[in-house]
This record gives sequence, C-alpha cells and structure tokens, in this order.
Amino acid sequence: VSTQSTWSTREARMPRKEKKASTMGEVVTREYTINMHKRLHGIGFKYRAPRAVKEIKKFAEKQMGTKDVRIDTRLNKAIWAQGVRGVPFRMRVRLARLRNEDEDSVHKLYTLVTHVLIAKGGFKGLQTENVETATD
Repeated sequence: VSTQSTWSTREARMPRKEKKASTMGEVVTREYTINMHKRLHGIGFKYRAPRAVKEIKKFAEKQMGTKDVRIDTRLNKAIWAQGVRGVPFRMRVRLARLRNEDEDSVHKLYTLVTHVLIAKGGFKGLQTENVETATD
C-alpha cells in the first residue's frame, strides 16, 4: 500500500486559477521580421530558396498556431528574386490568422503570409507589431 498522496505537494499548495479563453481562436494580423540568414546557415546553395519557404511556413505555424499556412505569391517572388542561392538575410512578413471559408476543411483557421516591403537597410529597430484589420 502506497503512503504517497495522489497530489504532488506543489498542486496541493497552489490554488487553481480559472483558465482564460484561448486567444488562438481569434482572427489577428501581425508583422514580424524573420532572420532568414540564421535559418539558412549551412544549407547548400541549391536548397536555400526552397528551404526558405519551408522555414517561413514553420515560423508562421509556430507564431500563429495554425497547421494550415499559405504563402502569398508576392512573398514567394521576393524570396526567389535573387535566385535560388541569394535569399535576403532578413524578411519582413505580415501573418494574418483568418477564418477558413471552406466549410468541410479540417482546420477552422489558416495563416496567410504576405511580404512587407522594407528598404534594404531599414530593419533596424523594427518590432513585432499588431496590425488593425479593416474587418474589425
């Protein structure tokens, strides 16, 4: 017969907090700067641009919490603009978590990733920003 209680001592001491509603279900738009240089370090030249697309998708999935991530064609063009090996060191992107119009889809929300044009040296001091959408 075990003398140990089923609760750990921490659980017994800490009062239970009411769980807040998850913000993952909200529609939101944010601007991020992604450091592509560190994400593509050590990747062979012929794989850099394709890997950049995958890395942006992975970043968006992590930040927005949606499995369904869609990359805008203009962002794809910006990634590939300098060829397969010349991916820009940093990219400014806008991540928009949106409701899925397709009713029979597994995912209720998806993330749309679009490119934000920034001057070549203009990344200094930029922070992650919430963007007010017109539908609010």
